[in-house]
Amino acid sequence: MEPNTLLDAILDEAGMSRLGLATRLNLASQARGRATSYDHTSVIRWLKGQRPRGSVPDLICEILTERLGRLVTLEDIGMGTPATPEPGAAPLDSFIEQSTAFWRGDQNQRPDLREVPVITGLRAVGPVWEWENPPDERDVSRPGTLRVSTADVSMLRVARRHYEQMYRKAGGVATRPRIIRFLTVETAPILRGSYTDAIGRELHRAVGGLVAIAGICSYDSDSQGLAQRYFHQALRLAKASGDRGFGGYVIALLVNQCLYLREYRQAVAFAEAAVRTAGQHISPALATDIYAMQAKAYARVGDQTSAHRCMTLAETAVGRIRRDEEPDETGYVQPGLVEAQFADALLRLGDLHPAQEYAREAVRVQSHTRGRAHRLATLTDIELLSGEGERAAGTAAEMLETVQGMESRRLRDRLVTVRNSLVSHGGGATQEVAELIDDVLGLPV
Repeated sequence: MEPNTLLDAILDEAGMSRLGLATRLNLASQARGRATSYDHTSVIRWLKGQRPRGSVPDLICEILTERLGRLVTLEDIGMGTPATPEPGAAPLDSFIEQSTAFWRGDQNQRPDLREVPVITGLRAVGPVWEWENPPDERDVSRPGTLRVSTADVSMLRVARRHYEQMYRKAGGVATRPRIIRFLTVETAPILRGSYTDAIGRELHRAVGGLVAIAGICSYDSDSQGLAQRYFHQALRLAKASGDRGFGGYVIALLVNQCLYLREYRQAVAFAEAAVRTAGQHISPALATDIYAMQAKAYARVGDQTSAHRCMTLAETAVGRIRRDEEPDETGYVQPGLVEAQFADALLRLGDLHPAQEYAREAVRVQSHTRGRAHRLATLTDIELLSGEGERAAGTAAEMLETVQGMESRRLRDRLVTVRNSLVSHGGGATQEVAELIDDVLGLPV
């Protein structure tokens, strides 16, 4: 059962509390000769996705129509059908209304929305299938009161770069509320504005980039259900924009999340979908990352042959990267990323010596703070398994220093894993660093 974000958003627009709606419903029912006793908990159940029985949805529409001075339909309050369709399957106008309502609900920190579960099975595959297959949008132009210009689109692109850098430096926990507020306050009115087909495609591409960062920050905050829904939204926006390469980037984000959730076969399938559908539009940097993640997925299910095949494909792709020809989103594919991914894959396959060589090479080259922290964690794991406790302690201490000032649940997970490995190994140096990690883990995130 999905939260009813549309009802939540329209109540907010009407300035009506949950108790206020319940009271008005009771009065409207009484005027029709029926006695009801709805209260704020009734409305909370509807906001969580439960559909009220009988004529109650129609009464809600009447109450909100009178309050707002415009016609409010069952679709406007999320009760047009028993179940809200997935973002990929919704018509574009409906998708925009659902998405902007979702952003508002997230900004308002609705508990039921923050706790949405990860979608699994066929429902998880559906948005990817919708992205891959026809029909595409013939015209994304839209009427509205706010005229959208290329300057608005440029502003959104600048905002995406801003929040991406904030995420890299401060972590997803600190960045997430800021980008969600930007989506709700600044982006939503533009997306619901008036634009031509040409500007609309650029707009959907720009908004998709912002939504993808919101998903990344949610993932980094360990709100996996929310992250998945933001990724699905970004994928729908990619389809509306007509940019297959950008869609491939969003699929790569889903592949990464699948690896974290240990859905390795799905990670492989999504990676194949990204390469297949993006085709010639996929950039070398993105292809590099997708093949490297696919190698990790194969390694984690013990398929050595397929893992090495994907590593070879990644090595070929990395040689074709021309940074000035890459889209902004693939800036995370920096020198050493392939080596870090290969180190992880080989570690899973039990090939410690080459894994250590790749991990050390990944650490030697310059990378952004987040990437360096993960690389140091991988090298620590390998050094411990190789019996090099003293060296591992030094690497772990460097990782600890690197993550200072960042608020990230994913990096916190890595710290916990490294700490437990250090304790299990034993030795004075490793125990000392483990105690330093304990001090950091004692801080709330």
